[in-house]
Amino acid sequence: MWSANKTIRVMVIDDSVLARTMITQGLAKNNRIEIVGTAFNAQDAMAKVPQLKPDVITSDVEMPGMSGIDFLKQLLPRYPLPVILVSSLDLRVFDALSAGAVDFVRKPEPGKNDAFITALTEKVIAAAGARVRPRPGAPTLSAVKGPAGGGGARLPITGTKPVLPAPLALGSRPSMDNVIIGLGASTGGTEATLEVMKRLPADIPGMLIVQHMPVGFTQMYAERLNRLCHMEVREAKHGDEIHRGLALLAPADFQMRVVRSGSRYTVSCQPGEKVSGHRPSVDALFFSMAEQVRCKMVGIIMTGMGRDGADGLLKMRQAGAYTIGQDKESSVVYGMPMVAYNIGAVQIQGSCEDIAGILLRQLQKL
Repeated sequence: MWSANKTIRVMVIDDSVLARTMITQGLAKNNRIEIVGTAFNAQDAMAKVPQLKPDVITSDVEMPGMSGIDFLKQLLPRYPLPVILVSSLDLRVFDALSAGAVDFVRKPEPGKNDAFITALTEKVIAAAGARVRPRPGAPTLSAVKGPAGGGGARLPITGTKPVLPAPLALGSRPSMDNVIIGLGASTGGTEATLEVMKRLPADIPGMLIVQHMPVGFTQMYAERLNRLCHMEVREAKHGDEIHRGLALLAPADFQMRVVRSGSRYTVSCQPGEKVSGHRPSVDALFFSMAEQVRCKMVGIIMTGMGRDGADGLLKMRQAGAYTIGQDKESSVVYGMPMVAYNIGAVQIQGSCEDIAGILLRQLQKL
């Protein structure tokens, strides 16, 4: 267990002198962080890690020579250290997360360095206690879907790891049309959520997903899930209807809530205030499900720092939902699911690889 009183030793990797200076000076203002060194590229970093012994590394994704992704593939098997990515609006950040990085922040826009440093500091502190799970051989290219609307098997593009074969369809049972599934995650959640989603069939009941993520990345993440999973996945829009075979991802900087109109359910996506410190917030979604949903529902809470989603999941359970929490062993940060478990919101725990099976077994009972 990481001690909250321990100083976090941080190494900063960036090929830009200005960026290195801005990051090191910004992080050093927090009395919990000590900058133990910097590196100008991945090769320089690999040479320095054994001597500097950092607790956390921040790294650019695009660097001359070895990329941040290749750096992770070399670093993590030898030194399983938490790495926070500093990325432009680039799809390759998800390949780096797939390779084992813990989290990422978006490079700052002009005049927004303070907000960037605040976000990076929070993620460094969260990462200090993270469980690093190197993923050698994880896919770094897209996979394509089968026939449109048919839920067919995905075909791997050359050089990628084949995606999992499609699970057995749930079929045309009317009960499956009357279920809504909510899933919330934060640090470590991009890959943990994928581990769940890719094991679910194309005709899964309607799903709603909240993942804490910077503006600009939720659409790319939804597109990634859509390529690698069997159901349709897309970024939610205000007024979207919830239905079988569709998973909607909350757009960054918007609160996504469920709205009921008779037996019809849609989502509301509005800017609004932060809830539990986040926008989008897992609690905002889960509270709305507890209040609005009159059919069967399932709540799933996964890896992340803090407690967003725990209180909302408890309300869901009290309203009759079946609730699942990610276990400690598979969580990158066992914060949100731990709080949810401790307050009695979670009925059953499982690893990110097992949660889909738990969910499908429960659905078969409906």
